Amino acid sequence: MRWEDRDESRNVEDRRNSSSLGGEGRGMPSMGTIMFLWPIVKPLLRTKFGWAIIGIGALAYFSGFNPLSLVMGGGTSTTHINKAADEKEKRFISTILGDTEKVWGKIFKEHGATYKEPTLVLYRGSTTSGCGHASAQMGPFYCPSDQKVYLDLGFFDELKRKYQAGGDFAEAYVLAHEIGHHVQNMEGTLSKVQRMKQQARGQAGQNQLQVRVELQADCYAGVWAHYEDKLFGSLEKGDIEEALNAASAIGDDTLQKKAQGYVVPDAFTHGSSAQRVEWFKRGMQSGDIASCDTGI
Repeated sequence: MRWEDRDESRNVEDRRNSSSLGGEGRGMPSMGTIMFLWPIVKPLLRTKFGWAIIGIGALAYFSGFNPLSLVMGGGTSTTHINKAADEKEKRFISTILGDTEKVWGKIFKEHGATYKEPTLVLYRGSTTSGCGHASAQMGPFYCPSDQKVYLDLGFFDELKRKYQAGGDFAEAYVLAHEIGHHVQNMEGTLSKVQRMKQQARGQAGQNQLQVRVELQADCYAGVWAHYEDKLFGSLEKGDIEEALNAASAIGDDTLQKKAQGYVVPDAFTHGSSAQRVEWFKRGMQSGDIASCDTGI
């Protein structure tokens, strides 16, 4: 993918050095982290042994070890991060964010509307969001409350190793999908679906609605890809295959079969591999948001 000749977005909040993770000495943990840990810390304050544990944990924290990872489910350790590669990854994803801003700004303008650019929060390990605690294990997500996309850059390593779906355009697709949720938020789709979920029949009914949301976001990612090549000439041989491979690798049926050996369609929340590929291709081929009507 050709990307290095374009400007990075300014709407990037870089929390990689302030996230809850290992590394060289650090400052005080954020208030959000303190609030998250309070239910664990409070009982320890009642005994001398508890105070000793807190003291050891604090000493370890300020010495560079991350005891928070033991209760937060881990996180990426800076001791295993190639800083040069990490900075290149940051420049890449910031540039792709800038591309999405130009593409969606153009599309919204053509429809007589103004596109409000979201913020991308980059972090390592864990952080706080307008939707609650965010951790690497959650994967990338969009928070409608603060209109920010949260992304632990370590997810791309996992995408490559765990799902065999690496590649720069696969990473761009992941971001474009989350930006698709921001577009849905601006359109009022997310709030509409939230109301519909309250009237849905059980969890299966709510899941079906969520699948439609996710497939539309995949289609919007395809629309972005259409204009990404049209406006910037970014695509190289194999790029589209990378995106389709990523979409297939994270389909619900593929993930369920890998995790438990069988598939439960009623538990789908993002759509099958075939559906995700189909809707991305639909947006990519048409370049028209009208083609992304999933019935919501």
